[in-house]
Amino acid sequence: MEVSGIAQYLYAFAVLSAAYFVRGVAGFGSGLIAIPLLLLWFPLSMAVPLVVALDYLASASQGIKDRQAIRWREIWPLLPFAVLGVAGAIYLLQTVDARLLLKALAVFIILYALYSLSGKTPESAHSRWWALPAGGLGGLIGTTFGTGGPFYVVYLQMRKLDKTQFRATFAAIFLLDGANRLLGYFFTGMLTLQFFKLLAMALPVMLAGIYLGGKVHTTIGQETFRRGIGILLICSGVALLIR
Repeated sequence: MEVSGIAQYLYAFAVLSAAYFVRGVAGFGSGLIAIPLLLLWFPLSMAVPLVVALDYLASASQGIKDRQAIRWREIWPLLPFAVLGVAGAIYLLQTVDARLLLKALAVFIILYALYSLSGKTPESAHSRWWALPAGGLGGLIGTTFGTGGPFYVVYLQMRKLDKTQFRATFAAIFLLDGANRLLGYFFTGMLTLQFFKLLAMALPVMLAGIYLGGKVHTTIGQETFRRGIGILLICSGVALLIR
């Protein structure tokens, strides 16, 4: 392997370590951190399926652990709209200029980071009709950029789930939604041999990040953690805009 190739892979593993450490602490956020940073060195068609596959495996481990806390009645309304979003994303990935998609991703990340830093959360449970935009946009943005989690996070926050229910239900959503995304990537030929080699090498990195994040999640203040992630996301979005 060439020196530049080694540096590229070391960079990817460092990014994935940080992203899945955050996932271990908070239960989400790996895609938002990993995707914009990976896209500085990897093409969209490689970075997004890689993180979607790793997120799927991470969700499997987290969902199985807390499966008794999964709120299935909050999940079913999301799924039909998520499937429509996945179909729309596959179309975009094959027809729209990748540079335009990158700029759209950068703007989305910055806007979400500003929302996160605002500290706004719903005061009471909202209607399940919010599953329509949450599922559709989660499937669309998640399949296109690997970062659909924020829409599911906001929806579950609206439904006022407790901490354990939130983590378990979010993991279950990603198991179901992630399966749709991976099938879409498979049937469009995006899951190449190079992809599977990188996935195999990245898997231990993901597992280590999840494990360490789970060990320290109780020692970090929620407010400090939220602000730190928000600042990191803004930096990532700006880096993509000027790329």
